[in-house]
This record gives sequence, structure tokens and C-alpha cells, in this order.
Amino acid sequence: MPAIAVVGAQFGDEGKGKVSHYLAQRAHMVVRTQGGNNAGHTVVVGGRIFRVHIVPSGVLYPNCRSVIGNGVVVDPAVLLQEIDYLRSEGVDTSRLILSDRAHLIMPYHRLLDGLDEDRRGLRRIGTTRRGIGPAYMDKNARLGIRVADLMDPEGFREQVEENIAIKNDLLQKVYGQEPLSASEIYEEYMGYADRLRPFVADTSRIVNDAIDAGERVLFEGAQGSLLDVDHGTYPYVTSSHPIAGGVTIGSGVGPTKISTVLGVLKAYTSRVGDGPFPTELHDAVGDGIRERGKEYGTTTGRPRRIGWVDGVMLRYAARINGLTHIAVNSIDVLAGLDTVKIAVAYDLDGRRIEDFPAHLRDLARMKPIYEDFPGWDESITTAQSRTDLPPAVERYIRRLEEIAGAKAALLSVGREHGQTIPIEDLYEHANV
Repeated sequence: MPAIAVVGAQFGDEGKGKVSHYLAQRAHMVVRTQGGNNAGHTVVVGGRIFRVHIVPSGVLYPNCRSVIGNGVVVDPAVLLQEIDYLRSEGVDTSRLILSDRAHLIMPYHRLLDGLDEDRRGLRRIGTTRRGIGPAYMDKNARLGIRVADLMDPEGFREQVEENIAIKNDLLQKVYGQEPLSASEIYEEYMGYADRLRPFVADTSRIVNDAIDAGERVLFEGAQGSLLDVDHGTYPYVTSSHPIAGGVTIGSGVGPTKISTVLGVLKAYTSRVGDGPFPTELHDAVGDGIRERGKEYGTTTGRPRRIGWVDGVMLRYAARINGLTHIAVNSIDVLAGLDTVKIAVAYDLDGRRIEDFPAHLRDLARMKPIYEDFPGWDESITTAQSRTDLPPAVERYIRRLEEIAGAKAALLSVGREHGQTIPIEDLYEHANV
């Protein structure tokens, strides 16, 4: 029963797209289970760069089915633009499947996302303003509209009219905005319905059937564990569950069917958006890592904040996900530094803290306690195996494994698909 969940062990942007794409070459199915087009994956294949935001990276393999699960919130316009983009690049999208239970992002979600972020001022969350949070709010408030509803023109019309009446009241009385037109939104989305209809299915049944048949199924994560709405740096979090537990909810697959949980991290840490970041670097070292690592958001283009690996955070991510393995990306970016660091604990008013705190005021006051490691000057971008890596790199990787309590299964020494060093066959592990 080789089902593998890929999750981010940091703040997102860990390189899950590259890892998922690498593992997808042997998968029969890749499933996206949460988030929306606020996430982005960049995959480099043969010098060609593919940027996807909602379509699973398995779409780049002709024999792999790609599933957008029920836990994803879908902007139909963005999804169709992405399908058109992939087709223009020669990618076959006929094996893409969209859950009939996935919720839709509506125009009022995008509008309210931006208005609410502006209202917060200095206390803004740092959202991508794509309507993700408001769509999840409506989902939990039982005001959401699902893909299945979009396939029913009359029922969809009624839902749009009811929701627009509620949202216009909010837009006019709270934000002083002009009202939206229910008829215009209805006509726009009916155009999307015609194009999306061939992709729509009961994906829970399809994914479970695949696992039961012994197919290799890969669950592709979005965002990172520290952005989880329950377990992350609340309120500077996303509106869904990027942890391994979210995979079961967002796909309709029971937890007993997932055999391997792979936590993806960078050899340093990056973050987009606001919120505490104990190991953040505000110096030339951080600036250099940002430039060498091309650390700019796939979705927003915003420069990412850069810091050393936070071992307290990594231990926490390992616990809440039940990590069985880790994948370490962007190791090559650290080449040329005299010293690299890992925060193994925090100092709070003279006390050593080894657990990740819930309260952000406490987290903001934490001073990282670092272990220093010798850097390396050698380029490692052509390494083909772990034994090809310099001793300093090996020592650094071993310490990350110790902190996570999980062995490294993959190491990345460059952006290209082929610059990935496999250490353990995760599909064989999943069969054990």
C-alpha cells in the first residue's frame, strides 16, 4: 500500500514541488489535498521552468493521474488559466481530476480578502489576497459553494443570489464598497462550468480505489507545517491544514492508508509574510542566501525572509506530522559560507526552551541558541550520491536527521530535477 504524504516542515516554500515532481515519476497518482492558488510550485525540467499553483506536479508525467482533492479551494478562472498554460507548453492535462466536493473561490472572496487585509493595517496577516481565507470561512460557516453545485445551473443561481445578498450587505455597510452583481457572477461561472465539467468526479472513491489496487499514490503538500491553522504561528497562518493529518481530510482517505510521511525542509529557512521568525537573518549572509537561492515567492514574487534552520521548529514539525523521513533541499545554496548554523533551542530570559511555544509574544522574544558547523567551499551541484558530498555537508545533514528523528530520503543539490540524490526508496519503504 505505497501511499506517501509530502508535507512542508517549515513555513512553506521548502521545495515540495521539486520533491513531489521527483517522486511523481514513479507514481500512478498525485493528489493535492488543501490550500488553493495561494501556493505555488516551481519545477525545473531539462532547463524548462514550470510554475503551477493548483494543478498537482504529477501532471508533467503522461502516465500519472493528477487529482485536486476535496480539501482544496478552487478559483475556476485560475485553474483554467493553468490548464491552458500547461497545454501551451505541450503538457497533456486529460488525466487531471477535480473533486466534486472542492469549494469554489468566488469574486467576493478575493475582494474581501484584500479589504480585510487593508483594514488590519500593521496587524496584517500577509495573505496573498487570492480569496483563500474567505473561501474557507464560508466553507466552515456553511455558506460555501462547491464544484458539484457549479454543475447544477439552477441550484447554483440560487446559491449565488443568496450569498451575494449577504456579501453586498457587508461590502456596502462595513467597507463602503459598490455592490456586486449576482447575474454577472452567475454568467461568468457558468462559462467555467462548461469547461470544467469533463474533469469533475468523486475523487475520494478514485483515490481509495487506486490505493486498494496497490497503485503508488503521492499526496502533494502545499504551504508548511508552521502555517497550519491549528499548529502554526497563529494568526500568521493559512486557513487550512498543511500537516499530514490534513491529507486524510482533504482527500477522503483514512489515515491507515498512508504509510510514509516525508517532511521537506531547506538547508536554511525562508518565510513569506508576517509573523515571528526567531532565526531570521538581517545581514549580508541572509541577503546572499536569498539571491543565491532565488528566494522570491512563486505566487506573489515577494522577497522571502531568510534565516538559519530552526531545530526547535523542526522537532515540532516532526512530532505533529509523525515524520518517517525528511528531504533536505537547497544544500548547494550554502556553499561558500565559513559557518552554517542550526538553532537547537531558544533562550527566554535566561531559561533554555526546547519546545515550540504557542504564544507569539513568547516566540517573538526567543533568542536562538545555535550550534555552529564548518561551511564548505566545494560546489556540490554535480554530486550523484551521498558519498560524493564533502564531510562538512555530511555532518550537517546528520545533525538535521538527529533533530528530526528521521532519516533523509532525498537530498537536493540544485534546482534541476536531476540534481536530486536519492538515499532511500520510499515506495519500497511504503510496502514494508
